[in-house]
Amino acid sequence: MARKNLQIGIIGSGTNQYAKLTWPIGRWIAEQGFNLVTGGGGGVMESAAQAFRQVSHRKGKVIGILPSGIACDRAPMRSHYKTPSGYPNDFVDIPIYTHLHLSGIQGKGVASRNHIIVLTSDVVIGFPGGPGTRSEVQLALEYKKPIVLLNKDHIWEEFKRTEARVVDTPDDVIAAVRSLEPDWFD
Repeated sequence: MARKNLQIGIIGSGTNQYAKLTWPIGRWIAEQGFNLVTGGGGGVMESAAQAFRQVSHRKGKVIGILPSGIACDRAPMRSHYKTPSGYPNDFVDIPIYTHLHLSGIQGKGVASRNHIIVLTSDVVIGFPGGPGTRSEVQLALEYKKPIVLLNKDHIWEEFKRTEARVVDTPDDVIAAVRSLEPDWFD
């Protein structure tokens, strides 16, 4: 029997949607009845979530792990809490608001939501992205989370020598995820 509560994390560029890559994956995740976990912002996160939401009668939800726009490490700052502009995107079903403000090159810092995105995901799928995405890939490897990287323009070549599965097409991503745990699928 399929595990219908599987949570698939999608990481990638916050500005470039890579729609030809993200749409097949987002739709496939929804068709499986799984949940989609993202950072709740634009780019890859929004595109995959939009594709996911296009599937009628889906059972899963889009979960967005949102950053804080400011550091909330002192009580006076907490009264000014807000998410950055564009968070959550319009396709997030369940927004998880965090006090975590670090991102980009600081994405492995303890005040980054990237830890929560990775730890909440049963499997992480990485699309092309910048320093924030790279930090999420590194965290997935450090936390021993299964990760599949879509290697457009050879962006993830350095991870071929790790536990990551580095593949070339959306179909390869699906095949790699399916091979991780066949019991997850009907």
